[in-house]
Amino acid sequence: MVRLYSPLEGKVCPVVCVSLGPLGDSGMLRRGLLAWVSRVGVLLVLVCCSLSLLYVMTCSPHSEDNLVSHALPRPGMGVGVGGAAGGTGAAQSGPTGRNGYQAMLAEREEQHKFHITSLKKQIAQLKEALQERSEQLKGVQDSMERGTGGGRGGQSPGGGILGEGGQGPGADRSHADLQEFLHSQLGRAEVHQGTRLPSEYAMVPFESFTLQRVYQLEMGLTRHPEEKPVRKDRRDELSEALETALQSLNTPRNGAGKGYTTKVYSASDFIEGITRTEKDKGTVYELTFKGDQSREFRKLVLFRPFGPLMKVKNERVDTANVRINIIVPLSQRADKFRHFMHNFREVCVRQDGRIHLTVVYFGKDQINEVRSTLENTSREINFKNFTLLQLNEEFSRGRGLDVGARAWKGGNVLLFFCDVDIYFTADFLNTCRLNTQPGKKVFYPVLFSQYNPTLIYGNHDYIPPVEQQLVIKKDTGFWRDFGFGMTCQYRSDFINIGGFDVDIKGWGGEDVHLYRKYLHSNLLVVRSPSRGLFHLWHEKRCADELPPEQYRMCMQSKAMNEASHGQLGMLFFRHEIEAHLHKQKPQRLNPAKKT
Repeated sequence: MVRLYSPLEGKVCPVVCVSLGPLGDSGMLRRGLLAWVSRVGVLLVLVCCSLSLLYVMTCSPHSEDNLVSHALPRPGMGVGVGGAAGGTGAAQSGPTGRNGYQAMLAEREEQHKFHITSLKKQIAQLKEALQERSEQLKGVQDSMERGTGGGRGGQSPGGGILGEGGQGPGADRSHADLQEFLHSQLGRAEVHQGTRLPSEYAMVPFESFTLQRVYQLEMGLTRHPEEKPVRKDRRDELSEALETALQSLNTPRNGAGKGYTTKVYSASDFIEGITRTEKDKGTVYELTFKGDQSREFRKLVLFRPFGPLMKVKNERVDTANVRINIIVPLSQRADKFRHFMHNFREVCVRQDGRIHLTVVYFGKDQINEVRSTLENTSREINFKNFTLLQLNEEFSRGRGLDVGARAWKGGNVLLFFCDVDIYFTADFLNTCRLNTQPGKKVFYPVLFSQYNPTLIYGNHDYIPPVEQQLVIKKDTGFWRDFGFGMTCQYRSDFINIGGFDVDIKGWGGEDVHLYRKYLHSNLLVVRSPSRGLFHLWHEKRCADELPPEQYRMCMQSKAMNEASHGQLGMLFFRHEIEAHLHKQKPQRLNPAKKT
């Protein structure tokens, strides 16, 4: 036994010493250390597992919300700092949060359904177009076979209809049939020889043209007998004809002899050309160039044949629920407004029944008369679909129409911009509906403008009622193709295009500005004469306050409103005519004796 002194307690401790050899002490120390570490590690693992299990049990969300929370962001994310929506969404849990997620999923599903429906519609349209093109080409083949006595039942030798496959004998035959048809168009047109015509009115005149000018009988909107081709398609058409002619002239001829010249022709050698279009056959071009000698010329005749009719669209248009909002800007002229409402009652209320009237009145003078007319109409025929807006400012047609269009709050309605001196029929209202489509088409009708009735009928006592004056003849009026004020378009298109230029005051200019906006857009502008839209004659006054350009436009319109060219001539030379008639009376009373 060995006694050891313990400095901690100041005692001597008896210790039994056992001899373990040289390594006994270090081995026991290592094994004891390992056991202590392992016990501490196990204890730490147990503590961590307990804490993790406790956290999962107390902090994890319900299973349904947890699944959704991994699929979608929480409500309120992305809202500005401090936003009410963000704070509310962050605080949502349980049923309230689940409703938000379900609404978001429903919205996503609706968007996908809409996209799929749009794709299906586009595919159906493409299939229909492909089928129509195939049927049209088959019709060309059938007509060619009937013309040549074929009788093959519309089938090509290859067994397919024209246009199918594009290879093999069937495709070759189809191409040959098409070429044969185009050459038949050349034979029908007046190119190689003339055709008997019933009268001078059946004659289709030529237009002549040079490199810079076109000389035309149909002068169109510009009223110029000669002008540069302002339309791009017209310029491209004539340029293509010229380029084709030059290419033909500069192509070497097969078997050309020694006398054949190698002159290279250019556009500077072109002298003039003539062209005309027969609408059921094609367009012919005759172009004249300088020849090799001073008195020699080269003439080329080109022909652009027209193909057969093609069915492009066959659709059903339902206008039963298409309401028209007629907007009329007005300042004073209460008597004219009463006449307007007389026609409005019969056409819009009794016959059509799908009309809303918006009157935008400028100023206070005669406003009571206008309001009284509307209220009387409402009371007498039970008509409630009207709106009267008053603006205490200077009259501006564009401003009034713009205010009236934007005041409508009932969805995307069809707008008809009208004036108080316009007469229209129920057929025109349907034409307005059929020639407009939101995002696709706007309608700019050309109305028939009345001449001065006192000049047409010659006697104030025998002027017929307005309804009997609405006759479309050259002595009663003219197509007002320089006016763009009466127009039909959907409200969405009007808003998207930017509306009127409200800075334009007084008469004219605002309609042309809007018309050009539509021409510069991708919308189809339908411009055609309308047999049910009339401008009633009224004396036009051009204010001295108008700018020079507007005043000139106003005076031109005033001159054209009075009478036809022939009637004005008769009025201008009336004294000479009366003198001639006075000289003729004695001769009729005392006829000269025959010698």
